[in-house]
Amino acid sequence: MKYILAIVVFLSFSFYSQAQKEDSLIIRKIFDESLEKGEAYNHLRVLCKNIGNRLSGSPQAEAAVRWTEKSMKDFGADTVFKQDVMVPHWQRGEREKATIFPSKSRNIIPLNVLALGGSVGTGNSPLLAGVTEVESLEALDNISPEAIKGKIVFLNERMDAKKANTFEAYDNAFMIRWACAVKTAPLGAIAVIIRSVNPSLDDFPHTGVMNYADSVQKIPACAISTNDAEKLSLMLKKDPSLKIKLEMHCKMLPDAPSYNVVGQLNGSEFKDEYLVVGGHLDSWDIGEGAHDDGAGVVQSMEVLNLLKKAGVVPRHNIRAVAFMNEENGNRGGKKYAELSLQNKEKHIAAIESDAGGFTPRGFFMKGDSLQREKILKWKHLFAPYMIHSFELEGGGVDIGPLLKQNTFLLGLFPDTQRYFDIHHNPNDVFENVNRRELQLGAATMAAMIYLIDKYGL
Repeated sequence: MKYILAIVVFLSFSFYSQAQKEDSLIIRKIFDESLEKGEAYNHLRVLCKNIGNRLSGSPQAEAAVRWTEKSMKDFGADTVFKQDVMVPHWQRGEREKATIFPSKSRNIIPLNVLALGGSVGTGNSPLLAGVTEVESLEALDNISPEAIKGKIVFLNERMDAKKANTFEAYDNAFMIRWACAVKTAPLGAIAVIIRSVNPSLDDFPHTGVMNYADSVQKIPACAISTNDAEKLSLMLKKDPSLKIKLEMHCKMLPDAPSYNVVGQLNGSEFKDEYLVVGGHLDSWDIGEGAHDDGAGVVQSMEVLNLLKKAGVVPRHNIRAVAFMNEENGNRGGKKYAELSLQNKEKHIAAIESDAGGFTPRGFFMKGDSLQREKILKWKHLFAPYMIHSFELEGGGVDIGPLLKQNTFLLGLFPDTQRYFDIHHNPNDVFENVNRRELQLGAATMAAMIYLIDKYGL
């Protein structure tokens, strides 16, 4: 009996060792192909330079849908289709202007300013008003309305630069932008200017979505660069009576038709089960949407390409999804989850890339603890590529609605230190993406999909 048991243990170990060797070889093929011949970087160049930024509802977003559909067909997805999505349609209009008028000098000083996404404009004429500086959203709870009524509020709350993981800092700082108007308008503010959500000091204002409430007056909301925030704060200390002239021409139009774009490799065994990789095709209307999130879209497309080049015959259906409208509504992510329920599709796992095309460090994860433990057993297969972080909680905005269907969520976790140099600002251009870093991210996603497809969760 002991002899038989020993044979069983030996054979089990041998099969396990052989499987591990096979996995290492396939993953090596995936990384070699991506680094030597991968197409994600070339695709990103076309998306950024031929189409440019892609705000939901814009002609550029429509052009990006057509390009993505054609590109997925060209590299050999088994099936490519679109999903109808109605999206918000906000227009910036003529570029914003903001100018400081000192009370004791005729030397007017321009500010680097961007309207926040979804903001109303200043109307037929610019606003000219005094300014009240507030250091945080929390401080608004204790401020006298007399200090704010009829003025422009300057919300000078800083993103926490002490956090090594800048996304952790952003989780807290996001609310500064989101709630700035609904917190200041009830106090009588006529407009709000925020310090850009950025831990560094530079001259680039950052846009991003903000929120209104039906019960609160809608006031113009914009961001200035962190350097200008420092300058304005210093000037207000010396000259509390200074004024700012603000001119914004943005407006919200009726919802517009758009699409998610889906490319699929058909599964050979589990024909009603799906693995998803995705990024969002829309971007803000400044820069080129290179890191946010052209990188995630082309990396997801590349996953299908890399698996085919490595000779992987998938057991499950594997989809690359270019989601529409992550930036100001998440309509695409919600529609995808809604249709998956209607079509009785079982989604095993979903990976999102929406943290920039920088060097991959690992994955965020959200879902069942036993599934997480299974993935952690594969860490050693990623170690040769310096991918080591599998501990952080998270997934992604677009794939988030799939969590209700018990889908295990993963988010590609790249190095975070440079992301907010480009986030939602004019710096987000193709030239600021490194080819090797981008291709490493695509290979990392493809390797994870290969393992989940082979072993399941």
